[in-house]
Amino acid sequence: MTHDATAPLGPVGIWTFAYEGQPAARVRESAAEIEELGCGALWYGEGFGRDTVGQAWLLLSATRRLPVASGIANIAFREPLATAAAARTLGEAFPGRYVLGLGGHRVDDTVIEVDGYPVPACGRAVPTMRAYLDAMDASPAHGPDPDPAPRRLLAALGPKMLELAAARTWGAHTYFVPVEHTARARRIMGPSACLAVEQAVVLDDDPGRAREVATAHVAGYLAAAPHQEANVRRLGFGDADVVGGPSRRLVDAIVAHGTAEAIARRVAEQRAAGADHVCLQVLTADPGRLPEREWRELAVALDVAKDRAPAAL
Repeated sequence: MTHDATAPLGPVGIWTFAYEGQPAARVRESAAEIEELGCGALWYGEGFGRDTVGQAWLLLSATRRLPVASGIANIAFREPLATAAAARTLGEAFPGRYVLGLGGHRVDDTVIEVDGYPVPACGRAVPTMRAYLDAMDASPAHGPDPDPAPRRLLAALGPKMLELAAARTWGAHTYFVPVEHTARARRIMGPSACLAVEQAVVLDDDPGRAREVATAHVAGYLAAAPHQEANVRRLGFGDADVVGGPSRRLVDAIVAHGTAEAIARRVAEQRAAGADHVCLQVLTADPGRLPEREWRELAVALDVAKDRAPAAL
């Protein structure tokens, strides 16, 4: 489904953390190939590698028409004024191609540590995000106005954040979610908001090897991200699924694994449940490797080029 004829995202895109550890020249080459494959958008995460603004410049300048989306720009890493200025600059330089996904683990009293570096909390999730959006909107602007203005999405899982995403931004970018969550998110946000769903996948026709990679991915998030555990519990997964290691039922719900055809079926299920855009995060046994072979195979299997988003330039 498409809610806006000017929407920059095609139905299927690529999501990756792997660019953070790659040299700039390698990232440029890879982004150019993803564009030639016909993917609907290129999403990138932000950890402690390349910062979200620099990564966006790198990807947008290496491509001509490919939409590039932050998934997400962490609000704990920069003030609203800086984020607003960066988004305006990127939007003006690359009209219609930059999507700003906002999120971050600033919830309650939790302090998230990444490689020993503390990322402190700054209040409850929804009020914190609402205040951040208010501050961005109030930021003074003395540079050129982008036309169109860059679209914004919120990382959203729970009902209140999904409602905020629908009310204050273009929509939601959901992560680590089964098809059931997509259907619930669509009901909460209504028919007009954009819903861009990350779908983790393992392209490997060896069932044991594929499930091993998928299980490690799910276990890692359950151990490090309490909000992800809370979300799957809201969906009906209990202690048997999350305590002492993820159950097969939970792993299979979060990660599509197996052949390209099996992954294509999961994409179709996510779309039928209400996703406008499904961005595929390819998991491998070596997280630092660019999964270029897998990206090529999936692009062919899903025939992504036929649904290429219109050129923005």
